[in-house]
Amino acid sequence: MVSRKHRVLLVIALAELLAMSLWFSATAAAPELAAEWGLTDGETAWLTIAVQLGFVAGALLSSALTLADVIRPRYLFAASAVAGAVFTAAIAGFVTSAVPAIGLRFLTGVALAGVYPTGMKILAGWFEEGRGFAIGMLVGALTVGSALPHLLRAVGGVGQPRVVLYGAAGLSVLGGLLVLLVEPGPHQAPAAPFDPSAIGRILRDRGTMLANGGYFGHMWELYAVWTWIPAYLIASVAANGGISDSSSLASLLAFGTIAIGGVGAVVTGSAADRFGRTGTTSASMAISSVACIAAGFVFGSSLLVLVPFVLVWGFVIVADSAQFSAAVSELAEGSYVGTALTLQTAIGFLLTTVSIQMIPMIVDLVGWRWAFAPLALGPILGTLSMQRLRNLPEATKLAGGRG
Repeated sequence: MVSRKHRVLLVIALAELLAMSLWFSATAAAPELAAEWGLTDGETAWLTIAVQLGFVAGALLSSALTLADVIRPRYLFAASAVAGAVFTAAIAGFVTSAVPAIGLRFLTGVALAGVYPTGMKILAGWFEEGRGFAIGMLVGALTVGSALPHLLRAVGGVGQPRVVLYGAAGLSVLGGLLVLLVEPGPHQAPAAPFDPSAIGRILRDRGTMLANGGYFGHMWELYAVWTWIPAYLIASVAANGGISDSSSLASLLAFGTIAIGGVGAVVTGSAADRFGRTGTTSASMAISSVACIAAGFVFGSSLLVLVPFVLVWGFVIVADSAQFSAAVSELAEGSYVGTALTLQTAIGFLLTTVSIQMIPMIVDLVGWRWAFAPLALGPILGTLSMQRLRNLPEATKLAGGRG
């Protein structure tokens, strides 16, 4: 029989999946939007970068005002999901050029800052035991949701960008309505007073910042790969001789590469609860850093080689993500866990704006074959941070004392 907290987990995961379909909605539709509006490569890239920056701005504002700990989480989540849907639908309905689209994408990112960290706080209130698995489920749902626009494009959105945009907007509204069904959990801290000094205490906490160090290294790689993997796949297929309708194939493979990470997040969540967070995150980042280099050797190979490679990479690249958040929820001050998680994601996503912009510059220099190689530095440094945490007394707070 499914327990109440697991029913909550299913509802929150589904709501997160639906709402996060907004993130890459314009990215998936970018080829059509670029052709229709006459966008440059730089303007096209900003359709994704603007979301990252908006998320950072929203998360920093939320952290500064401790919104995730002052406002009831389900209301913040629902309002944010609906707002993001409105901004995305506006692009489909009214926009015909780059500047307003980029502005609306920025606002979409601001809205999503009220979805992802808030969902983690809700689950932290329901799960004390098995928190790694629960947040792993949430990140798995986020991962599949992020991939959904590529699936929408593959099955009916090639040449129809508004199908992708309106589809994602509708899904997000549904996600916002679903979360209103969820009551606060028994472990959720009561609403905290506004306290700007909470940020300083978080930044001075050694264990929390080492867990953040792992997250920052992980994020350096993650969204750059998620953003540019369709272009890499198109270039790789072309280098092998190409096939007809490679754009649809690339969208389908991009969906698979990103979505399979949902499975990785859940599997790693269970493993982290059983064996510890520092070890599982380090193993995942080690494999992922190797994949950044291996992508150069796999480039131009047949689909029999390319497809399994990107699926394995997609599995491990996000498998560890939830565990950094779970670690912060265990290490940070209880009354301001929401703020700590929001600050973590704000800085992490700020880093992604650098790595996303860096990839086209590298492509101009060396081509797509080695474009992802510099991303390996992130997970390497992240692994060092988690191994440092593993050897400190603070590690006893992680995963029931498993480190």
